[in-house]
Amino acid sequence: MPLKTSYLLLLLSCLLNLSARCQTIQILSAGTKTSLRGLSAVDDQTIWVSGSAGTVGKSTDGGQNWQWMNVQGFEKTDFRDIEAFDAQTAIVMGVASPAYILKTTDGGQTWKKLYENRDTSMFMDAMDFFDAQNGMVIGDPLQGKVFIAKTQDAGNTWQTLSDKEQPTAATGEAFFASSGTNIRMFSKNGFVFASGGKKSSLFMPGLKKDLPLIQGKETTGANSIAIKGKKILIVMGGDFMTKDATTDNCFVSTNGGMTFAAPLVGPHGYRSCVEYLKGKNWIACGLNGVDYSTDEGKNWSWISKESFHVCRKAKKGNAVYFAGGGGRIGKLILN
Repeated sequence: MPLKTSYLLLLLSCLLNLSARCQTIQILSAGTKTSLRGLSAVDDQTIWVSGSAGTVGKSTDGGQNWQWMNVQGFEKTDFRDIEAFDAQTAIVMGVASPAYILKTTDGGQTWKKLYENRDTSMFMDAMDFFDAQNGMVIGDPLQGKVFIAKTQDAGNTWQTLSDKEQPTAATGEAFFASSGTNIRMFSKNGFVFASGGKKSSLFMPGLKKDLPLIQGKETTGANSIAIKGKKILIVMGGDFMTKDATTDNCFVSTNGGMTFAAPLVGPHGYRSCVEYLKGKNWIACGLNGVDYSTDEGKNWSWISKESFHVCRKAKKGNAVYFAGGGGRIGKLILN
Protein backbone atom coordinates (compact mmCIF):
# COMPACT_ATOMS: atom_id res chain seq x y z
CA MET A 1 0.00 0.00 0.00
CA PRO A 2 1.44 3.43 -0.91
CA LEU A 3 2.59 5.52 2.04
CA LYS A 4 0.16 8.34 1.20
CA THR A 5 -2.82 5.96 1.11
CA SER A 6 -1.75 4.33 4.37
CA TYR A 7 -1.46 7.74 6.03
CA LEU A 8 -4.94 8.78 4.85
CA LEU A 9 -6.48 5.57 6.20
CA LEU A 10 -4.75 6.08 9.53
CA LEU A 11 -5.97 9.68 9.68
CA LEU A 12 -9.53 8.56 8.90
CA SER A 13 -9.38 5.93 11.64
CA CYS A 14 -8.16 8.51 14.15
CA LEU A 15 -10.93 10.94 13.21
CA LEU A 16 -13.56 8.22 13.62
CA ASN A 17 -12.19 7.22 16.99
CA LEU A 18 -12.06 10.86 18.12
CA SER A 19 -15.68 11.31 17.05
CA ALA A 20 -16.71 8.19 18.96
CA ARG A 21 -15.12 9.50 22.16
CA CYS A 22 -17.35 12.56 21.93
CA GLN A 23 -20.45 10.50 22.76
CA THR A 24 -21.24 8.87 26.10
CA ILE A 25 -24.33 7.36 27.72
CA GLN A 26 -25.78 8.77 30.92
CA ILE A 27 -27.83 6.27 32.95
CA LEU A 28 -31.06 7.91 34.11
CA SER A 29 -32.81 4.97 35.77
CA ALA A 30 -32.01 1.33 36.57
CA GLY A 31 -32.26 -1.36 39.21
CA THR A 32 -35.67 -2.96 38.69
CA LYS A 33 -36.75 -6.31 37.24
CA THR A 34 -38.65 -4.66 34.40
CA SER A 35 -37.58 -5.29 30.83
CA LEU A 36 -38.22 -2.11 28.82
CA ARG A 37 -38.55 -2.48 25.04
CA GLY A 38 -41.05 0.26 24.23
CA LEU A 39 -39.71 3.82 23.98
CA SER A 40 -41.15 7.00 22.50
CA ALA A 41 -39.63 10.47 22.89
CA VAL A 42 -42.11 13.21 22.03
CA ASP A 43 -39.58 15.99 22.52
CA ASP A 44 -36.39 16.57 24.48
CA GLN A 45 -38.29 16.53 27.78
CA THR A 46 -41.24 14.17 27.28
CA ILE A 47 -40.42 10.46 27.19
CA TRP A 48 -42.61 7.37 27.55
CA VAL A 49 -41.39 3.79 28.05
CA SER A 50 -43.19 0.45 28.32
CA GLY A 51 -42.32 -3.13 29.16
CA SER A 52 -43.00 -6.29 31.10
CA ALA A 53 -45.58 -6.80 33.85
CA GLY A 54 -47.92 -4.15 32.43
CA THR A 55 -45.37 -1.40 33.07
CA VAL A 56 -45.52 2.09 31.58
CA GLY A 57 -43.30 5.00 32.59
CA LYS A 58 -43.36 8.71 31.77
CA SER A 59 -40.97 11.60 32.30
CA THR A 60 -41.62 15.25 31.49
CA ASP A 61 -38.23 16.60 32.58
CA GLY A 62 -35.81 14.83 30.28
CA GLY A 63 -35.67 11.61 32.27
CA GLN A 64 -34.63 13.06 35.62
CA ASN A 65 -37.88 12.00 37.31
CA TRP A 66 -40.31 9.24 36.35
CA GLN A 67 -43.95 8.44 36.95
CA TRP A 68 -44.36 4.65 36.94
CA MET A 69 -47.64 2.82 36.46
CA ASN A 70 -48.87 -0.75 36.09
CA VAL A 71 -51.91 -0.58 33.85
CA GLN A 72 -54.89 -1.86 35.83
CA GLY A 73 -56.26 -5.10 34.47
CA PHE A 74 -53.17 -5.67 32.32
CA GLU A 75 -50.58 -6.40 35.02
CA LYS A 76 -49.37 -9.54 33.22
CA THR A 77 -49.21 -7.97 29.75
CA ASP A 78 -45.84 -7.40 28.10
CA PHE A 79 -46.02 -3.95 26.48
CA ARG A 80 -43.30 -4.27 23.84
CA ASP A 81 -44.00 -0.99 22.04
CA ILE A 82 -45.39 2.46 22.79
CA GLU A 83 -46.15 5.52 20.66
CA ALA A 84 -46.55 8.84 22.48
CA PHE A 85 -47.90 12.09 21.09
CA ASP A 86 -47.65 14.43 24.10
CA ALA A 87 -47.52 14.27 27.89
CA GLN A 88 -51.16 13.17 28.01
CA THR A 89 -51.57 10.88 25.00
CA ALA A 90 -49.93 7.55 24.27
CA ILE A 91 -50.76 4.20 22.66
CA VAL A 92 -49.27 0.99 23.99
CA MET A 93 -49.08 -2.48 22.39
CA GLY A 94 -49.31 -5.74 24.34
CA VAL A 95 -47.84 -8.59 22.37
CA ALA A 96 -49.86 -11.73 23.09
CA SER A 97 -52.09 -14.00 25.19
CA PRO A 98 -54.11 -12.05 24.20
CA ALA A 99 -52.73 -9.16 22.13
CA TYR A 100 -53.94 -5.66 23.01
CA ILE A 101 -53.70 -2.05 21.92
CA LEU A 102 -54.54 0.51 24.62
CA LYS A 103 -54.67 4.30 24.66
CA THR A 104 -54.49 6.98 27.34
CA THR A 105 -55.49 10.62 26.90
CA ASP A 106 -55.04 11.66 30.53
CA GLY A 107 -51.35 11.05 31.09
CA GLY A 108 -51.72 7.38 32.01
CA GLN A 109 -54.37 7.68 34.72
CA THR A 110 -56.82 5.62 32.65
CA TRP A 111 -56.43 3.42 29.57
CA LYS A 112 -59.01 2.48 26.94
CA LYS A 113 -58.81 -0.84 25.13
CA LEU A 114 -58.83 -0.15 21.39
CA TYR A 115 -58.00 -3.58 20.01
CA GLU A 116 -57.98 -7.15 21.29
CA ASN A 117 -57.02 -10.41 19.56
CA ARG A 118 -57.43 -13.72 21.40
CA ASP A 119 -56.12 -15.98 18.63
CA THR A 120 -53.77 -18.37 20.46
CA SER A 121 -51.18 -17.91 17.67
CA MET A 122 -51.35 -14.11 17.74
CA PHE A 123 -48.15 -12.21 18.56
CA MET A 124 -47.86 -8.51 17.72
CA ASP A 125 -44.28 -7.33 17.27
CA ALA A 126 -44.04 -3.62 16.48
CA MET A 127 -45.99 -0.43 15.87
CA ASP A 128 -45.22 2.82 14.05
CA PHE A 129 -47.06 6.04 13.23
CA PHE A 130 -46.43 8.34 10.28
CA ASP A 131 -48.30 11.18 12.01
CA ALA A 132 -50.83 11.61 14.79
CA GLN A 133 -53.56 9.91 12.75
CA ASN A 134 -51.96 7.17 10.67
CA GLY A 135 -50.31 4.10 12.17
CA MET A 136 -49.62 0.39 11.64
CA VAL A 137 -48.86 -2.71 13.67
CA ILE A 138 -47.27 -5.91 12.40
CA GLY A 139 -47.40 -9.36 13.91
CA ASP A 140 -46.10 -12.86 13.35
CA PRO A 141 -47.69 -14.75 10.45
CA LEU A 142 -51.10 -16.36 10.89
CA GLN A 143 -51.75 -19.20 8.43
CA GLY A 144 -48.69 -18.09 6.49
CA LYS A 145 -49.75 -14.43 6.16
CA VAL A 146 -48.08 -11.48 7.91
CA PHE A 147 -50.50 -9.85 10.34
CA ILE A 148 -50.97 -6.14 9.58
CA ALA A 149 -53.51 -3.71 11.04
CA LYS A 150 -53.83 0.00 10.30
CA THR A 151 -55.42 3.04 11.90
CA GLN A 152 -56.37 6.35 10.32
CA ASP A 153 -58.00 7.95 13.35
CA ALA A 154 -55.23 8.29 15.93
CA GLY A 155 -55.46 4.65 16.95
CA ASN A 156 -59.07 4.78 18.07
CA THR A 157 -60.03 2.04 15.59
CA TRP A 158 -57.89 -0.57 13.81
CA GLN A 159 -58.59 -2.39 10.55
CA THR A 160 -56.88 -5.69 9.77
CA LEU A 161 -55.68 -5.95 6.19
CA SER A 162 -57.48 -8.49 4.04
CA ASP A 163 -55.90 -11.85 3.30
CA LYS A 164 -55.09 -10.65 -0.21
CA GLU A 165 -53.33 -7.53 1.11
CA GLN A 166 -51.26 -9.33 3.73
CA PRO A 167 -47.84 -10.50 2.49
CA THR A 168 -46.94 -14.17 2.50
CA ALA A 169 -44.26 -15.32 4.91
CA ALA A 170 -41.84 -18.18 4.31
CA THR A 171 -41.71 -21.17 6.63
CA GLY A 172 -39.89 -20.16 9.80
CA GLU A 173 -40.09 -16.45 8.97
CA ALA A 174 -41.41 -14.10 11.65
CA PHE A 175 -40.70 -10.79 13.38
CA PHE A 176 -38.82 -9.86 16.53
CA ALA A 177 -40.57 -7.82 19.22
CA SER A 178 -37.18 -6.62 20.40
CA SER A 179 -37.45 -2.83 20.04
CA GLY A 180 -40.59 -1.90 18.13
CA THR A 181 -38.45 -0.65 15.24
CA ASN A 182 -38.64 -3.33 12.57
CA ILE A 183 -41.41 -1.29 10.93
CA ARG A 184 -41.14 2.31 9.73
CA MET A 185 -43.82 4.38 8.00
CA PHE A 186 -42.64 7.05 5.55
CA SER A 187 -46.11 8.19 4.33
CA LYS A 188 -49.76 7.53 5.12
CA ASN A 189 -49.65 4.34 3.09
CA GLY A 190 -45.90 3.88 2.67
CA PHE A 191 -44.00 1.52 4.94
CA VAL A 192 -40.99 -0.72 5.18
CA PHE A 193 -40.49 -3.60 7.59
CA ALA A 194 -38.00 -6.41 8.05
CA SER A 195 -38.36 -10.01 9.19
CA GLY A 196 -36.09 -12.54 10.83
CA GLY A 197 -35.87 -16.15 11.86
CA LYS A 198 -35.09 -18.86 9.36
CA LYS A 199 -35.75 -16.31 6.61
CA SER A 200 -34.99 -12.58 6.66
CA SER A 201 -36.79 -10.31 4.21
CA LEU A 202 -37.52 -6.68 3.45
CA PHE A 203 -41.19 -5.79 2.91
CA MET A 204 -42.55 -2.69 1.17
CA PRO A 205 -45.93 -2.12 -0.51
CA GLY A 206 -46.15 -4.73 -3.26
CA LEU A 207 -42.55 -5.87 -2.75
CA LYS A 208 -40.70 -8.52 -0.78
CA LYS A 209 -36.92 -8.92 -1.07
CA ASP A 210 -34.35 -11.22 0.49
CA LEU A 211 -32.04 -9.58 3.00
CA PRO A 212 -28.34 -10.52 3.29
CA LEU A 213 -28.37 -10.61 7.11
CA ILE A 214 -27.45 -13.79 8.94
CA GLN A 215 -30.46 -16.11 8.97
CA GLY A 216 -31.45 -19.76 9.16
CA LYS A 217 -32.24 -20.07 12.87
CA GLU A 218 -35.16 -18.84 14.96
CA THR A 219 -32.79 -16.41 16.72
CA THR A 220 -31.28 -14.81 13.62
CA GLY A 221 -32.23 -12.13 11.11
CA ALA A 222 -33.37 -8.52 11.07
CA ASN A 223 -34.47 -6.87 14.32
CA SER A 224 -34.64 -3.23 13.28
CA ILE A 225 -34.71 -0.91 10.30
CA ALA A 226 -34.28 2.86 10.05
CA ILE A 227 -34.76 5.19 7.11
CA LYS A 228 -33.50 8.59 5.97
CA GLY A 229 -35.81 10.06 3.39
CA LYS A 230 -36.82 7.31 0.98
CA LYS A 231 -33.39 6.27 -0.27
CA ILE A 232 -31.12 5.42 2.67
CA LEU A 233 -32.09 2.38 4.73
CA ILE A 234 -30.06 0.62 7.41
CA VAL A 235 -31.19 -2.77 8.65
CA MET A 236 -29.70 -4.47 11.72
CA GLY A 237 -29.96 -7.64 13.71
CA GLY A 238 -27.75 -10.69 14.03
CA ASP A 239 -28.24 -13.60 16.40
CA PHE A 240 -29.49 -12.60 19.84
CA MET A 241 -28.12 -15.83 21.31
CA THR A 242 -24.57 -14.74 20.39
CA LYS A 243 -24.58 -11.09 21.41
CA ASP A 244 -20.92 -10.47 20.54
CA ALA A 245 -21.04 -11.95 17.03
CA THR A 246 -20.51 -9.45 14.24
CA THR A 247 -21.19 -11.62 11.19
CA ASP A 248 -23.74 -10.13 8.76
CA ASN A 249 -25.48 -8.03 11.40
CA CYS A 250 -25.80 -4.76 9.46
CA PHE A 251 -26.44 -3.73 5.85
CA VAL A 252 -26.93 -0.34 4.22
CA SER A 253 -28.99 0.60 1.17
CA THR A 254 -28.64 3.91 -0.67
CA ASN A 255 -31.29 3.19 -3.31
CA GLY A 256 -34.46 2.61 -1.34
CA GLY A 257 -33.81 -1.03 -0.51
CA MET A 258 -33.10 -2.28 -4.02
CA THR A 259 -29.55 -3.35 -3.08
CA PHE A 260 -27.62 -3.56 0.19
CA ALA A 261 -23.94 -3.37 1.11
CA ALA A 262 -22.10 -4.30 4.29
CA PRO A 263 -20.36 -1.47 6.20
CA LEU A 264 -16.58 -1.20 6.20
CA VAL A 265 -16.60 -1.44 10.00
CA GLY A 266 -19.84 -2.88 11.30
CA PRO A 267 -21.55 -2.72 14.69
CA HIS A 268 -19.74 -4.64 17.40
CA GLY A 269 -22.35 -7.31 18.10
CA TYR A 270 -26.00 -8.21 17.78
CA ARG A 271 -28.08 -5.04 17.50
CA SER A 272 -31.81 -4.89 18.29
CA CYS A 273 -32.32 -1.26 17.26
CA VAL A 274 -30.98 1.29 14.80
CA GLU A 275 -32.08 4.94 14.63
CA TYR A 276 -31.35 7.79 12.24
CA LEU A 277 -30.34 11.00 14.04
CA LYS A 278 -29.41 13.88 11.71
CA GLY A 279 -26.93 14.69 8.98
CA LYS A 280 -24.96 11.49 8.42
CA ASN A 281 -25.27 10.35 12.02
CA TRP A 282 -26.89 7.07 13.09
CA ILE A 283 -26.98 5.12 16.35
CA ALA A 284 -27.62 1.47 17.23
CA CYS A 285 -27.88 -0.54 20.44
CA GLY A 286 -27.96 -4.13 21.60
CA LEU A 287 -27.16 -6.50 24.41
CA ASN A 288 -23.43 -5.67 24.51
CA GLY A 289 -23.52 -1.93 23.92
CA VAL A 290 -24.07 1.06 21.66
CA ASP A 291 -22.53 1.91 18.27
CA TYR A 292 -22.40 5.30 16.53
CA SER A 293 -21.85 6.16 12.88
CA THR A 294 -21.00 9.59 11.49
CA ASP A 295 -20.76 8.56 7.82
CA GLU A 296 -24.14 7.15 6.79
CA GLY A 297 -23.48 3.71 8.30
CA LYS A 298 -20.21 2.95 6.53
CA ASN A 299 -18.26 2.77 9.81
CA TRP A 300 -19.47 2.12 13.35
CA SER A 301 -17.69 3.00 16.60
CA TRP A 302 -18.41 1.20 19.87
CA ILE A 303 -19.17 4.10 22.23
CA SER A 304 -20.62 2.22 25.21
CA LYS A 305 -20.88 -1.31 26.57
CA GLU A 306 -24.14 -0.57 28.39
CA SER A 307 -26.88 -3.01 27.35
CA PHE A 308 -30.06 -1.60 25.81
CA HIS A 309 -32.94 -2.98 23.73
CA VAL A 310 -34.11 0.24 22.06
CA CYS A 311 -32.93 3.77 21.24
CA ARG A 312 -35.08 6.60 19.92
CA LYS A 313 -34.50 10.23 18.94
CA ALA A 314 -37.01 12.85 20.05
CA LYS A 315 -39.60 13.52 17.35
CA LYS A 316 -39.45 17.23 18.09
CA GLY A 317 -35.91 17.83 19.27
CA ASN A 318 -32.44 16.34 19.32
CA ALA A 319 -32.30 14.26 22.51
CA VAL A 320 -31.63 10.52 22.15
CA TYR A 321 -32.86 8.05 24.77
CA PHE A 322 -32.34 4.34 25.44
CA ALA A 323 -34.24 1.64 27.32
CA GLY A 324 -33.42 -1.94 28.21
CA GLY A 325 -33.40 -4.73 30.77
CA GLY A 326 -33.30 -4.17 34.50
CA GLY A 327 -35.36 -1.00 34.12
CA ARG A 328 -32.35 0.67 32.49
CA ILE A 329 -32.96 4.03 30.80
CA GLY A 330 -30.17 6.12 29.30
CA LYS A 331 -29.52 9.32 27.41
CA LEU A 332 -26.93 10.15 24.77
CA ILE A 333 -24.54 12.86 25.91
CA LEU A 334 -22.49 14.76 23.32
CA ASN A 335 -19.26 15.93 24.95
